[in-house]
Amino acid sequence: MRRKRNNQEESLTGRQRWAIYRKLFMEARPIWKWLALSCFLCVIIITCAVLGPKLTGEITNEICDYWEAKVSGGALWSLAGDILPELLVLLGVYVLGSAVRYGNMYLMNNMVSRHYTCAIRIRMSDKIQRLPVKFVDGTPVGQILEQMTDDVSAMGNSIHQIVDTLMQGLLQIVFIAAALLAEDWRLGLIVLATTPVSMLLSVLISNASEKYYHSMFQEGAQLYSIVEEGYTNFSTTKAYNLEQAMEEKHHGVNQRQRKVQARAAFISGLVQPVMVLTNALTYIAVNLLGGYLVVKGSLPVGTVVTVILFARQFSAPLEQISDGFSQMQRTTAAARRVFRLLDMPEEDPRRGDVSPECVQGKVEFRHVAFSYDPQQPLIRDLSFTAEPGQTIAIVGPTGAGKTTIVNLLMSFYDISGGEILIDGRSLADMNRDQARELFAMVLQETWLFRGTVAENVAYGRPDATREEIVRACDEAYCDHFIRTLPQGYDTVIGDESTTLSGGQKQLLTIARAVLTGRRLLILDEATSNVDTRTEILIQKAMDKLMRGRTCFVIAHRLSTIVGADRILVIRNGDIVEQGTHAQLLAQKGFYADLYASQYDKAM
Repeated sequence: MRRKRNNQEESLTGRQRWAIYRKLFMEARPIWKWLALSCFLCVIIITCAVLGPKLTGEITNEICDYWEAKVSGGALWSLAGDILPELLVLLGVYVLGSAVRYGNMYLMNNMVSRHYTCAIRIRMSDKIQRLPVKFVDGTPVGQILEQMTDDVSAMGNSIHQIVDTLMQGLLQIVFIAAALLAEDWRLGLIVLATTPVSMLLSVLISNASEKYYHSMFQEGAQLYSIVEEGYTNFSTTKAYNLEQAMEEKHHGVNQRQRKVQARAAFISGLVQPVMVLTNALTYIAVNLLGGYLVVKGSLPVGTVVTVILFARQFSAPLEQISDGFSQMQRTTAAARRVFRLLDMPEEDPRRGDVSPECVQGKVEFRHVAFSYDPQQPLIRDLSFTAEPGQTIAIVGPTGAGKTTIVNLLMSFYDISGGEILIDGRSLADMNRDQARELFAMVLQETWLFRGTVAENVAYGRPDATREEIVRACDEAYCDHFIRTLPQGYDTVIGDESTTLSGGQKQLLTIARAVLTGRRLLILDEATSNVDTRTEILIQKAMDKLMRGRTCFVIAHRLSTIVGADRILVIRNGDIVEQGTHAQLLAQKGFYADLYASQYDKAM
């Protein structure tokens, strides 16, 4: 029953399908000039397609006339001299048609499809940057990758199909239909009578395969996610001997995708056999009636040859259109997902203005309420004040809401109640980008992009001079090891680089925060997973960084926050205890129990 409901939800009405096609065409506005050129080339191709059979029929009639004259003993003329010019013209027509067809295919593949896919991917990338953080948190990476690769490629191919296949095919059908009726209306009607049947069957079969293509893409997105998950956590998988489990997981999704793909291929594959059968019946009927009319003497042989060649060319665009309909169904499923992403509501930048230079650093939470799920409130009534220059440590068990407080400070999520103020000004009244420029962040998980050391340090201030970068690195105690690198500050590093240890990467992120010079600082304990000597160095760098700044420290090891001005103990989104380290230990409450448990473990 669930599968049936899902299929119903995935099906599209005719209006929805045409809306998607319209969006596909409107997204192609930058390449409309190339599409217009392709349309012009299509006219040349179709003209050559019509002239070829016509000239062939005339040459056939001349050959038949020559043979009759020879048999009857009449005057004989040189056949070669009569038909050679027409043969050269016929050859020129086919050569021109083939050359223009190749040029059009090159134009569609390289100028149209390529530019279209690049433009869509750029739009998607820009769109993702403007989406709320909750979108990234709630969307698997594999799904986004699948949409930006396979789905967009399918959309690019659809433009090719619409113009080069559907439009050219439809124009060719119209031109050849007119030529057929002009040549002989009786044989022409036989050929044209099969058109509605073929088109109807193609549309019905293509529509039936749509839901399977949609499911195929969904399974493909899940497969992307599994591959990404396995690659990212490769060491963990090895450590726990979970290779077999990962293989089975991958095999399961791959099998489901294979089954859905097989169903889609089976249904869409019916189109061509149906077309071949219809065309075969058409050829038989034309040959039977044409032969009868030739024997009766009411129709020349060349006309029958012309009609047969027209019928052959008439079936080709029908097959192209059928394939085009199948492609459009795959495209519809892909485009629906892409446009769903592009149409998602963007993060409200919010109005207002704030100058980072004028910020003193006072932060207030007044009766703040928040929940990721409206049915499950996380923070109900959170209130505290951080004075300028104070260090506020936030501790608590996993899932207590520590990271959520940081997300609210950074405007990654909007609060559902209460108010957050910075220097007495509501955060909700500030521009999001400007509000985020008030904060510098040093996270537990370091992130370095592929680039030079200097570029990584200046990530938050791209306009920083080399002298400012060096000064920031010196304050963060990383100038020494940077100068030992092969090219110093110009050494190329990356997130996968093996030239830097975890502690060295962390020092670079601290230097990055130092360089920004921002008054508000967020620290996610950065001393975990490093050796004792490096931990001391990182702690010294962080202590220097925190001077004169309002700091929010998410603490995992309580020994690192004993000097905090205030410690907030968070449990189930609420402050259950607060005070200095000594005060909280004296209370012998939840914090004292946490500290004692960590101390016992250390012992």
